[in-house]
Amino acid sequence: MSHDLAPLYAQHVATLRQRADQALALGGFDHLLIAASTPLRIFLDDQDYPFVANPHFRHWLPLTDAPGSWVVYTPGDKPKLIFVQPRDYWHVVPAAPSGYWVGQFDITIVRTYAEAVALLPKGRRAVIAPECPSIEGVEANNPEAVVNYLHWHRSYKTPYELTLMREASRIGTRAHRAAEKAFRAGESEFGIQLAYLAAARQTEKELPYSNIVCLNEHAAVLHYTHFDRIPPKQRRTFLIDAGANASGYASDITRTYAADGHQEFQALIDSMERAQQGFGAKVKAGQSYPELHIHAHHVLAEVLREHGLIRLSAESAVQSGVTSAFFPHGLGHPIGLQVHDVAGFQANESGGFIARPEGHPYLRMTRALEPGMVVTIEPGLYFIDMLLEELRAKPVANDIDWNKVDAFRPYGGIRIEDDVVCTDGEPENLTRDAFAAHA
Repeated sequence: MSHDLAPLYAQHVATLRQRADQALALGGFDHLLIAASTPLRIFLDDQDYPFVANPHFRHWLPLTDAPGSWVVYTPGDKPKLIFVQPRDYWHVVPAAPSGYWVGQFDITIVRTYAEAVALLPKGRRAVIAPECPSIEGVEANNPEAVVNYLHWHRSYKTPYELTLMREASRIGTRAHRAAEKAFRAGESEFGIQLAYLAAARQTEKELPYSNIVCLNEHAAVLHYTHFDRIPPKQRRTFLIDAGANASGYASDITRTYAADGHQEFQALIDSMERAQQGFGAKVKAGQSYPELHIHAHHVLAEVLREHGLIRLSAESAVQSGVTSAFFPHGLGHPIGLQVHDVAGFQANESGGFIARPEGHPYLRMTRALEPGMVVTIEPGLYFIDMLLEELRAKPVANDIDWNKVDAFRPYGGIRIEDDVVCTDGEPENLTRDAFAAHA
């Protein structure tokens, strides 16, 4: 793949340079300095937390493990990489830069973090770096005008970025296939996780987020990351929310399966599958994401009615908050260098904030879709004890078939998630395409 990436990467860097020129002009700066950052030390220990490079650094470079290094960009000059390659026999030292991307940078190799800092240009500098850990000799100012502009435009993926996101989807779907096979074979959550990692050929540290691997009622915990070591006595359902990483770009994929013999819950999954694909088909230019989220609530109300869980009209179920008890999170979020990518609420390239619709506090995107954006579409339907108990205390409880609800509680819930690109025409579903290729 790397040979094909070279021209796409050159175009990507040219785009980033144009954006940086504009951002620096808006902020009144002469230089853009982007720190890869350094690992954070564990309190009262001599070990570090796993290192995650600054996403702004990864936007310029496919380097996910170059702590202490810097990207330096001055308008009119070729971008520079100050690459830290320490003298160290305790750890694996980062390999010298090589590959399809090196021709786009002037590269200087140094041995220490301090040497890298000494090479940074002086003057009016926009320094994009975390405040913790601090960097001796450099103040991270993260200027709002610069960061807002860069975040806004990061929403629009370049062809290079989309190529890497397709690869992340291919890796993720390959691992999802292995996870489903492990579930069918009777593995525990921990065993399924190991099967996933082996198929992805990525460590937990390399994955874009902690995998969610749920059997049975554990699917009712939205961010369940426990991994039981012992399989349950009876396998009813399996929900897996797990992604993969390709040169710093994420995929985020969720699937839900019923064990053989659980036809009623399988029928509910099938209804959710149809609904989810309908939402994915609406990822088109001009579509308001909050309106798509509200539309999803109306469709899910019809699913609840179809399966006899509620007797309300769809409109009443949404207005009274019934659907929010079964679907308490947002329809999805922007995705790219970060799983929950930036600028999902931003009003324009100068900043601003577009509020969430009232009653939907967990929606992670409020913008209208535009070509180049990539979003997740992940409706859910859950049987969460805490939320159901709150619902039971409301007058609308009389319009809910609690026997049906109780019958479904041991299954936990359903979530189905794809990563979808908004284009000038029909959406590109990265996840479905990757599953089709791995059929």
